[in-house]
Amino acid sequence: MIEVSARVGSRRPRRITDDACVRELGMPRNLVRALEEDADGSLVRGRWMAALPLIVDELARRWSLDLGRPFQPGGSASWVAPVHNVGGERLVLKVGLPHSEALHEADGLRAWDGEGAVRLHDALVIEETSALLLEACEPGIPLSELAGAPEQDAVIAGLLRRLWIDPPAGHRFRALQSMCDAWADAFEERNATFADHRVLGDPGLRRAGIELLRGLPATSERSVLLCTDMHPENVLASGREPWLMIDPKPYVGDPTFSTCSTSPPVSALTRAASLSRWPVSST
Repeated sequence: MIEVSARVGSRRPRRITDDACVRELGMPRNLVRALEEDADGSLVRGRWMAALPLIVDELARRWSLDLGRPFQPGGSASWVAPVHNVGGERLVLKVGLPHSEALHEADGLRAWDGEGAVRLHDALVIEETSALLLEACEPGIPLSELAGAPEQDAVIAGLLRRLWIDPPAGHRFRALQSMCDAWADAFEERNATFADHRVLGDPGLRRAGIELLRGLPATSERSVLLCTDMHPENVLASGREPWLMIDPKPYVGDPTFSTCSTSPPVSALTRAASLSRWPVSST
């Protein structure tokens, strides 16, 4: 058993087993698998998952929601389910495990205000857990399942151009430099401790890559709001617009970073530029 020691609203804590948690609320399979595989953070993740029934119930009462079963197989860091509000509107409730990548997800969605991105209806934080009430993106089929690589490139390139906006005044978004520095630090640590350096590749290339990670963000001549996690699984077919981006990881920095970090990447921009008839220099 896991003790749920924190209070949610004015309610008393209770004890629930992992099995009861899954049975009462329903758990995305990928979220359960992540708990089983997360040797370093399993205690924190386990406590958070055990508290989910209380948190979701509090959110449902606060926002007057009728809950559906969570989407399967789901993600590894959030509980996401279809809901209806008191007016019968179909929405989506996303309850996220606290992690640094999603720190400003709600802020980013507010800034985009539904332009190329799923619309945010409300957001709050309960015991460091982020809760988002989102537009239901329907039919919600990922771009990866509906289009091949050339069309994926064109769709993502078009969305990126709309999402690259000036960050609002007084924003809290982190600089892209901070993320690149963190990646470089992590790689340097792994490079220093990894037993078989052959697996990591040529040492000179590794050094060059780390230098680029640290140096490129500072060379940018333009700084915009970035989602940084733009790939075909995070672009869904929608009725309001043909495609909408979900699950952003907002930072502020060089827009060309986004074209290098898509998966699969927008191939050196040239393929996307030719498909969408935009000059490469405009990106």
